Amino acid sequence: MTESEERENPAADDATKARERRAAAVRGAERILGAHGLDATIGERLTALTEAAWSVADPGRTGDLYGDGIVADLEERVAGLLGTEAAAYFPTGTMAQQVALRCWAGRTGNPTVALHPMAHPERHERGAFSALSGLRTVHPTTEPRLPDADEVRDFAEPFGALMLELPLRDAGYVLPTWDELVAVTEAARERDAVVHFDGARLWECTTHFGRSLAEIADLADSVYVSFYKTLGGLSGAALAGPRSFIEEAKTWRHRYGGQLFQQFPAVLSALVGLERELPRVPDYVAHARVVAEALREGFAEAGVPWVRVHPEVPHTHEFQVWLPYASKRLDEASVLQAEQTRTSLFRRWWEQGPPGLSVTEVTVSARGLEWTADDVRAAVADFVALIPPETAAQNA
Repeated sequence: MTESEERENPAADDATKARERRAAAVRGAERILGAHGLDATIGERLTALTEAAWSVADPGRTGDLYGDGIVADLEERVAGLLGTEAAAYFPTGTMAQQVALRCWAGRTGNPTVALHPMAHPERHERGAFSALSGLRTVHPTTEPRLPDADEVRDFAEPFGALMLELPLRDAGYVLPTWDELVAVTEAARERDAVVHFDGARLWECTTHFGRSLAEIADLADSVYVSFYKTLGGLSGAALAGPRSFIEEAKTWRHRYGGQLFQQFPAVLSALVGLERELPRVPDYVAHARVVAEALREGFAEAGVPWVRVHPEVPHTHEFQVWLPYASKRLDEASVLQAEQTRTSLFRRWWEQGPPGLSVTEVTVSARGLEWTADDVRAAVADFVALIPPETAAQNA
């Protein structure tokens, strides 16, 4: 950004400086509750990938070419984990789901997709379903949870596909019970609709449901999974389902520009994630419940007048924390804590609902396993002490 552009857009400049300060504070922290791949430098990530890659691949092997070789190996691995006939690797989940729902629309003859208004395609993809694929979306419910069987069964108009995001991230990483999930998929099929799982974070769902990945995926006609969410890969996704459906999806993948020349770095990171992170996810989920309770206790001990941990018992290893303060004050406290105490408890905060009510997302992963409940409560006390006094500027 040039000097003239900075003068013309001071808000963007301030946002950039705040992001850089936050990133530096987290990188300098000795203890982090929820570490993220973006915390590392390029050199650190390349070194880590190089060191881990040879545990999942032969270094003497030639690279992939337009989706063969190690890419095909990853597709076979995912299909095996999900119990499907086949899988296709995609550079992004947005593309994978565009293709999946487009293919189902052609097969069912109905371009209408029933999904939650908080689902990723509705919130974060700039209307891509309608703009690119000619799909139309409808919402069986607007409640902050997935639709139930009655809402699907009694919906007032036909739809060709029911798309369920597992877990529903923007509602708090929430999941239905296993019986509710079975019932809602059965209700969709009573209406001659197919079921597609947006399983970007499907890896996190086995503990809550008490079922294997294959048992969960078996409820759907197709499933999308991400390799950078939960597993810590560089990027990439997979679409899994019947073999004929996946072959059709690969055709559309090419048309959408997803048949890349070579993809082995991202694919290697996905294989490493499946090998190293996936077996640890149940531990992350279990410890997230310890952390959630300790956070609630810590805020009560610190005298915060109101706090909400949602869900009260996390369904996955990710959940929300709500506090009655402006987001700017909480962002500042989060950065100050990392800078002054070398402990990073929270990241970004957003204001949702009434002014002065803010929410953050907490992820408990490998480094979070080191935190005891006492550690969490102590960090909360430090965080609350660093919340700046209320001012007009901070609430603006």
